[in-house]
Amino acid sequence: MPGTNLTREEAQQRAKLLTVDSYEIDLDLSGAQEGGTYRSVTTVRFDVAENGADSFIDLVAPAVHEVTLNGDALDADEVFKDSRIALSGLLEGRNVLRVVADCAYTNTGEGLHRFVDPVDQQAYLYTQFEVPDARRVFASFEQPDLKATFQFTVKAPEGWTVISNSPTPEPQDNVWSFEPTPRISTYITALIVGPYHSVHSVYEKDGQSVPLGIYCRPSLAEYLDSDAIFEVTRQGFDWFQEKFDYAYPFKKYDQLFVPEFNAGAMENAGAVTIRDQYVFRSKVTGAAYEGRAETILHELAHMWFGDLVTMEWWNDLWLNESFATYTSIACQAHAPESRWPQAWTTFANQMKTWAYRQDQLPSTHPIMAEIRDLDDVLVNFDGITYAKGASVLKQLVAYVGQDEFFRGVQAYFKRHAFGNTRLSDLLGALEETSGRDLKAWSKQWLQTAGINILRPEIETDLKDGVGVITSFAIRQEAPALPAGAKGEPTLRPHRIAVGLYNLDAGSGKLVRDERLELDVDGELTAVPQLSGTRRPDVVLLNDDDLSYAKVRLDEESLAFVTDHLGDFDASLPRALCWASSWDMTRDAELATRDYLSLVLSGIGKESDIGVVQSLQRQVKLAIELYAAPGTREALLTRWTDATLAHLRAAEAGSDHQLAWARAFAATARTPEQLDLLEGLLDGSQTIEGLAVDTELRWAFVQRLAAVGRFDEAEIAGEYERDKTAAGERHAVTARAARPTAEAKAEAWSSVIESDKLPNALQEAVIVGFVQTDQRDLLAPYADTFFEVVKDIWDARSHEIAQQIAIGLYPTIQVSEDTLSKTDAWLTSAEPNAALRRLISESRAGVERALKAQTADAAAE
Repeated sequence: MPGTNLTREEAQQRAKLLTVDSYEIDLDLSGAQEGGTYRSVTTVRFDVAENGADSFIDLVAPAVHEVTLNGDALDADEVFKDSRIALSGLLEGRNVLRVVADCAYTNTGEGLHRFVDPVDQQAYLYTQFEVPDARRVFASFEQPDLKATFQFTVKAPEGWTVISNSPTPEPQDNVWSFEPTPRISTYITALIVGPYHSVHSVYEKDGQSVPLGIYCRPSLAEYLDSDAIFEVTRQGFDWFQEKFDYAYPFKKYDQLFVPEFNAGAMENAGAVTIRDQYVFRSKVTGAAYEGRAETILHELAHMWFGDLVTMEWWNDLWLNESFATYTSIACQAHAPESRWPQAWTTFANQMKTWAYRQDQLPSTHPIMAEIRDLDDVLVNFDGITYAKGASVLKQLVAYVGQDEFFRGVQAYFKRHAFGNTRLSDLLGALEETSGRDLKAWSKQWLQTAGINILRPEIETDLKDGVGVITSFAIRQEAPALPAGAKGEPTLRPHRIAVGLYNLDAGSGKLVRDERLELDVDGELTAVPQLSGTRRPDVVLLNDDDLSYAKVRLDEESLAFVTDHLGDFDASLPRALCWASSWDMTRDAELATRDYLSLVLSGIGKESDIGVVQSLQRQVKLAIELYAAPGTREALLTRWTDATLAHLRAAEAGSDHQLAWARAFAATARTPEQLDLLEGLLDGSQTIEGLAVDTELRWAFVQRLAAVGRFDEAEIAGEYERDKTAAGERHAVTARAARPTAEAKAEAWSSVIESDKLPNALQEAVIVGFVQTDQRDLLAPYADTFFEVVKDIWDARSHEIAQQIAIGLYPTIQVSEDTLSKTDAWLTSAEPNAALRRLISESRAGVERALKAQTADAAAE
């Protein structure tokens, strides 16, 4: 039985048979405040290529009352099985199907999600349909290449607002009748329903006028910085319309900040949903604003790439996400008056790190992944699909030229507007504009897995006391793929820059004196242009981060960078060197204690707040998982002492001060350090310029709960100060973090033995439950995890089950025993491919940590 799955073969057969014209969807949400189920009536008009053919339409619903096909009533009990309605004896040409069902509100962030705000006790609804969840709200042919028009009619409670893909109409007797959409895919249709607060504006340029809206719950309205959000949105409209040479394709553009959202945002056509944590209730660093802006621009880019032109099947999901990621960051970096010209530094520091990690897991796969069915795609929203894909697009732009790239994109949009495409359609357009043959490039970069390593090989002679390069070459390696991964190691063509840096005596900064751009291909690429030149202090391969590869420094450059990493005058080379050192630590080439020393020597000079915060996270992870157990506590003490020193030395009220306050709270351990947290909470101690606001208070409370200083009384008292949805999440995290057997049992039971927790609260419990300071207390749960995880996977929705499978795997139990238990489970449990992948990835993390701990111990 297919269950809720759909194979690519089934989708291809259905696409050959059917052409879908239109949907009319009538939903009665008048009882949404109470919850339960709602009436869904769907009328679909579609054409069939073959008389008498059989097919099916998708629906996930508690009950189906009526199925009428071409005027004939079908037995709903007979034809509705296994999340499908069987359609037999279809007519050649036009067919009309009407389905009446009861569909269910969810609390998992899938389908039509229902949330009750504890502040006003009002219900708020929104849909999330990617990948296959429109069928939870209306009967649909749930695959991206069966596009149609969608006309929604919604009955809602008095005083509520209904937003969809089409412009919002005036309601008649609380019924909202929307115009039909253009031809779009099911997964980007949307409804957002409730007493939402809104702010409106308009984008106007050269006679074009696009209504803009921003929505959030009234309880967040005081924090909604709509002017800043509109500013980023307008920059995106300007830049994308210029680069794409295609006007925004929908009639309005709404951005809706919604509660309990699983992802960052979703590119519903003209009605983008965004997690409402992006409405900042407390002070955040500039990195958070930059991250929000990237999300806003990412979703806006999807209006063209993904919504206007859509992949035929989910194997090209990467192209949707990679294009949106690449263009959003390019917009941040290059748009006039952008606040984030350093966006490529953030990309190198965060997205590339994610990609490199993902590409070294046993589940690594080609960018253009083989997606056999929906189960495959649901676990494929990963670092390869987003970050490696975007990295390779950046490499492609360097390879064909930016102007040629965007001219190809312009032709692609014009040729395929409101249609479906394959990768070959885009590459064909780029070949036309660039004159390059991209078939070999595509095969090597998009159809193979794994990551290359680039190393400089430099020979020098002393002449008049100065080192002179006599030979310079770049060696490319293709390491073996991780055990279990499919494919073979591959050497690839790389377009890279080589940067030559020297320390400027006057400023004390490492300055680039020369840049050379070239193609690297094969195992060894000679660079004769550098022969006879003075040996610089630092040679940096892949300068400007044009390609996707792990980079290693030569011995002399590494020694110099170790002493001067913070002295680069530009942020991007610093980020590349930081990333290389982190990669070496993960690969057990650099001991954790030495990585800590490197960070402590340079982080005080790091001006980029995003890099600072990444380093803080990476140091904590390295000490907790990669340090030899016998030295872990000493390293944590050294790190925490440093965080406090940086906190006290940081400029009052600065982003760096806030980042160091959070880093300090995350590992505070001595009685004096914990006393300081308590004093900052009760006001008996202060640090000049540090605003201990709502979110920072919760960070302190959660740490004090995790070490046993705070219990239920203090947690409940803090919740009384912040009786909001966010406060509720923070409180359950703090409760689950307490270092007692009773607290752990209560948290475990709430997630495993009950399915009542909404997605956001379940996630918050899991975050609190797993505390690296509590290894011994949590050790017994490893066996229990393996006993229950398969049943959980089979019984819960995908999002809920994935949270549990990843979050409660015994990642912090770094031991051969954990590997053995995992291997035994993988052998005996016979999980499906998606669950096997997630558990295998977690196992790889433990295996990597063991190797790193061994390397750290050897450095004593």
